[in-house]
Amino acid sequence: MGDLKGFDIDRILLNALHEDIGTGDVTTLSVVPEKHISKAFLISKDEFILAGIPFAERTFKLLDSSLKFRARKRDGSRIKKQDILATISGNTRSLLMAERVALNILQRLSGVATLTHKYVKCVKGLSVKIVDTRKTIPGIRLLDKYAVRIGGGVNHRSGLYDGVLIKDNHIVVAGGMRKAIRLARLRAHHLLKIEVEVKSMAEVKEAVSAGVDVIMLDNMTIGEMRKAVDFIRRKNPDIIIEVSGGVRLEDVHSVAAIGVDLISVGAITHSAPAPDIGMEIRHPSTGLEFPEFSSELKL
Repeated sequence: MGDLKGFDIDRILLNALHEDIGTGDVTTLSVVPEKHISKAFLISKDEFILAGIPFAERTFKLLDSSLKFRARKRDGSRIKKQDILATISGNTRSLLMAERVALNILQRLSGVATLTHKYVKCVKGLSVKIVDTRKTIPGIRLLDKYAVRIGGGVNHRSGLYDGVLIKDNHIVVAGGMRKAIRLARLRAHHLLKIEVEVKSMAEVKEAVSAGVDVIMLDNMTIGEMRKAVDFIRRKNPDIIIEVSGGVRLEDVHSVAAIGVDLISVGAITHSAPAPDIGMEIRHPSTGLEFPEFSSELKL
């Protein structure tokens, strides 16, 4: 994690640890002897797709580099109830102080990966990609987008800086779609695609005529989307077609079957339910042995 992304991850995790521990864990410091040693197990209590093991490990190591972390499951694994995800051994105070932050990360990211996987599974066999949005928890977007990839989804733009997406408010302020597109092209370099959000067939036609690279069909009915896709494919088959706006799990296959390229789903990051994961401290002589996996982070 020596690159810029690694630095961002450490900053996120250190902020989370500071938020939780503050000036010190008064309970643990009072109850647990300073040199007490334990072995802890991260245990699943639900079924889900695992994501976040490298971040959990990094959380423990940032707090105490002497802790020994052994991953028992890889990110992307299908987890069953009572599966052991990892073991951590070392200073008991350190284990307890890092516990909640590490579990919060695992639960959050596993929830995102699991819901993403459900969407991806619904469109299996169709030439469409499930993509995320910027509707992430402030400050941890890097982690959320990692979890989307673990679940089989694809990342949309990372932020406002790496993609042009002209939406309704931009169009209003610019004085029209064509003017907004023209102004965006003047500023955007040759590697940036120009995407525009449309809500009607009239706007679809205007966007195609203006020569955009990507058209986002926003909050359209199935019938409206079908007409829009047919028109765009006839006029310019090179235009990428994205669908956005409240696409539910039960509807995603029908939307994908229209022949769009991308379906962006805010719910996979803003409404993903977190699975239940716990940490249990057990006697070191349990005798339990499990295969060990590398938890090396790959971004």
